[in-house]
This record gives sequence, C-alpha cells and structure tokens, in this order.
Amino acid sequence: MDYSRTACAALRHITMLFAMGAVVVSRQAIAAEPPLTLADAQRRAIERSRQLVSQDAAVTASREMAIAAGQLPDPIATLGINNLPINGSDAWSTTADFMTMRSVGVMQEFTRSEKREARAARFEREADKSIAEKKLTLAAIERDTALAWLDRYYAEAMIGILREQMQQARTEIEAAEATYRAGKGNLSDVVIARSALVGLDDRASELSRKAGTARIVLARWVGDVGQAPLGPRPAIDEIRVDPRTLDADLVHHPGVAVLAMKEEIAATEVRLAQANKKADWSVAFMYSQRGPAFSNMISVNVSVPLQWDQANRQDREVAAKLAMLDQVRAEREDMVRSHAAEVRAMIAEWENDRERSERYGREIVPLANERTQATLAAYRGAKASLTDVLLARRNEIDVHLQALQLEMDTARLWAQLSFLDPDEVELGGGTINLHSENSR
Repeated sequence: MDYSRTACAALRHITMLFAMGAVVVSRQAIAAEPPLTLADAQRRAIERSRQLVSQDAAVTASREMAIAAGQLPDPIATLGINNLPINGSDAWSTTADFMTMRSVGVMQEFTRSEKREARAARFEREADKSIAEKKLTLAAIERDTALAWLDRYYAEAMIGILREQMQQARTEIEAAEATYRAGKGNLSDVVIARSALVGLDDRASELSRKAGTARIVLARWVGDVGQAPLGPRPAIDEIRVDPRTLDADLVHHPGVAVLAMKEEIAATEVRLAQANKKADWSVAFMYSQRGPAFSNMISVNVSVPLQWDQANRQDREVAAKLAMLDQVRAEREDMVRSHAAEVRAMIAEWENDRERSERYGREIVPLANERTQATLAAYRGAKASLTDVLLARRNEIDVHLQALQLEMDTARLWAQLSFLDPDEVELGGGTINLHSENSR
C-alpha cells in the first residue's frame, strides 16, 4: 500500500474541509454584520477623518500664537567693554585707563498696547477661520460619504433588476429550445434568446464594475465596514433648504463663513497697519564699572524710530491692507451670489427629477410591464414572435434602469442640498455628534 499517497489524499481532504469551513464562517460573519445606514457611514467617516484632526491642531496653534503675540518683546541683555586701549603701556588693560569701562545692561522695547492687541486679535481670527474651515470639511465629508453610499446603493439595485431579467431570459431560452425540439419553432428564436441573455450578462458585468468602484470609494471614507450590506435608502423627497430664506441662510454657509473670517483677518491687519503709524519706544539701562581708582557709572537711553517718510512707508502699508480688505469683501459677496444661483439651480433640478421619478413609478414603469405581459400572452397564442417578446423585455429593462438612474440623480441632488451645512457638532474639543437619521 502506498502510504504516502494515502496521507497526501487525507491531507488534501482535511485542507478542503478547513477551506470550506472558513468560507462558511466568513459568509456567516458577513450575513451577521448589521447593515450600514447612511447616518452610520457619515459618523464613521467623520471619526476616521484626519483632516479634522489637522484643523484642530491649526486652531490650537493660532490660539497659542494669539497669547504670545499679545506680550511685550523679550528684554535684551548686553555685556561689553568700552574704551579699551590697544597700544601704549596700558594696552589691553581694563583697569589702567579711566575711560575703560566694563558694562552690563538691559534694554526693553515697549510695544504699544493697541498694536499688541491687534496682533493677538489677528491670530484669534485665524483660529476662527480654522473652525469655519473645519465646518466646511465636515459638510464635505457628509456630502461625499452620502454620494458614495448612494452610488453603491443604486449600482447594486440595478444589478438586482438585471439578475431578475436574466432569470426571465433563461426561462425564455428554455421555452424556445423546447418549442424548437417539438418542431413548432425555429433555430433563430433560440439564437436570438441566447443573444439577449449574453447582452444582459454584459450589462450586468458593467454594473458590477461600477458597484465595485462604488464600494472602493465608500471604503475610502468608512474603512472596511464599507463592504457591509447597506441599510434602507433615506427619504429623498425633502431637503433642508428653504428657497424663500436662501439668501439669508447662505450667509452662514461654511464656505462663506471662511471668507467672512478672512475678511475679519484683513480688517485686523488694517488696524495693525494703522497702529504701526505710531512708533514704539525702547529704554536701555547700563551699569559700567571702571578701574578701582575711578567712579562707576550708569547710563539710561531712550530710543524712538523716526518715521520721517510716513507717506511712502506707513501710509502705503495701510493703503495696501485696505485694498486687501476690499478684495476679500468682494470675493465673499460674489461667493454668496454664485452659491445662491447654484443652489437654486440644484433645487429646480431636484424638483424636476423628483416629478419625473414619480411619473416613472406611476405610469411609465407599469406601462412597460403591461406591454411585456401583453406581448408574452400574444406569443403564447402564436400572435407574436419571440423577437417581439425580447424587444418588449428589453424595453422593460431599459425603463426600469432609467427609473433607477433618475431616482439616483434625484438622490444625489438631495445629498448635495441636504449637506450644504454640517449637522450640529461640538467643535471645540473635537467631539462630533451628528443628528440621528430620522432628523433628516
């Protein structure tokens, strides 16, 4: 007996059993995993975001700099030797000549309080701008996660429709083959039915590719849980935007808020430039020690910069900062107008798509189904050909896919309109609490 061959066969059998068991356990684990709802996906995306962490760091940095900018400059210590002889009998002696002094001193610049307050205020506005940018990032994460979730949801829904139609196509092939074998049909009907199935299979492959891409994009936001089955689709027939108060609401849009904070920074820089027109002054105190036969001395000095050409220096700086303030203000006003027009266009498109989607569900899809059933009944009564049945079936598939595509377009517009602003969050400590899905 070949024991080695028997042992190898047993090993292969055990390995196969372990592999089958692993597959079963894996499938059970996937099946046991709770469905991923849109709200859960958005929460996970926000929890995983590193952009929010970086913006928290930017807020902390700006606030630390605001404290530092509000302080007086560090004092300056000085050490020196004055009037040291370098030739003659007293060369390099620090005590022989009465003019030689060993000096120690300290100098302090006294920056004006309004200037220090303006510098601190600028960094505070930088922190506010980082908070506004964090809100803008939150809105973008919610929106992009919702779009990725919806893309996967509708790609899988389209695949489900094609699979149902492919099952119908296989039934029609079996019927055509049975009719041909019974001598009541012709071979062309069988070939046409098989060609229709191949076409459906090709469309299913294309949709599978799109679904795979959608899973990858969703996993970019939520991680491995992006492979879990999806929960029910959220209601897309209501949006959180009121066209009647749109102009007032957009003033608080995160993108506009960022420009508003930039405007505040520019205004602070104007105040700082105006404060620079008043020169700061410095005080220096020095104690000088001479030889033992001579008296020690102290010196007190006050220094002030001479702004003798303010028209070409300080005034020019103020004018430049005022121009930058006008630039940011104009950009903010233009963004409000542009964003308002864009949102109104999306609202109009969403309303039109929702109306068309309702028409598809109420009239177009039922009519396509009835046409297929009527053609199939005529075929069974020998009053229509198999080609007519396949054409009706193809029309039904196209109508179903068009209805889903239209619903998907409506859902994508809903996501873009519903997540213009992030849900209420606690930004100070980095804690983020989204509303529940029912509140949407």
